Amino acid sequence: MTDKKDDHDLSDRKFYPAEQEQKFYEAGPRSTPQTEHPAYKLAFQDREFLLREELRPVRFQLELLKPEMLLDEAGVGSTLVMYGSARIPSPDAAEELVANAPEDGKQVAKNLAAKAKYYQEAYTLAKLVSEKAIIENGKRQFVVTSGGGPSIMEAANRGASEAGAESIGLNIILPHEQAPNSYVTPYLSLNFHYFALRKMHFLLRARAVAVFPGGFGTFDEFFELLTLIQTGKMKRIPIVLFGKDFWTRVVNFEAIADEGTISHKDLELIHWAETAEDAWAHIAEFYELDR
Repeated sequence: MTDKKDDHDLSDRKFYPAEQEQKFYEAGPRSTPQTEHPAYKLAFQDREFLLREELRPVRFQLELLKPEMLLDEAGVGSTLVMYGSARIPSPDAAEELVANAPEDGKQVAKNLAAKAKYYQEAYTLAKLVSEKAIIENGKRQFVVTSGGGPSIMEAANRGASEAGAESIGLNIILPHEQAPNSYVTPYLSLNFHYFALRKMHFLLRARAVAVFPGGFGTFDEFFELLTLIQTGKMKRIPIVLFGKDFWTRVVNFEAIADEGTISHKDLELIHWAETAEDAWAHIAEFYELDR
């Protein structure tokens, strides 16, 4: 029953909110052929309808809007995005990885174990930045953000968590199971169906990006970021690349420039770092912040 006084209130809404309409729906008759048919369901509660091929544009919009609203409500002003492998072990697990590897996989295991230092650097960078707790315009700045998974992503969220700070995890639904790592702040643990929307949210609030050794996913995100800045679609932000030995061995950046398909000046978009302290010093200098 409505309050009679509200009927004459100029500021009161005259249509019921969707939540209230749903209660009316639930209280209504539920036992007729008409009301039990899926056609009678409210559109926003009809899961089969929402998953239809024709509704993809609506799902795109929802997947753009939901994280944007949640991050805004959480007071997240900007993020430090951290990309990297889902396979590099933590320093504590490196020795075990090699010991348990089959003989024909020993070298690969050793290669991964040798990169365990980057797990530590990702952890240290996330902890260092989170401890600074920078606030600007009432919003939290450089909130650590990862893909929400294991390895380098876990290190990022773990570093923030152990600094007593919240951090974001942007997970993606994959054919094989991928659960968020346990260090992601639960109410900032977001999940995506569309890679395109996930990648958009990685960069919408990004004010710096740290890239660690990784595979196809890391390459994809890293090169897309370079492309957006190189083409002027996105303003320049610090891009810190960890592991010069790894990156220059798997990608010959100088050769690409020498071939003329990019400019040598484009390589200035990358800042090389081996330690968390080096990375933060570059970011702080870029934004003229106290280190």
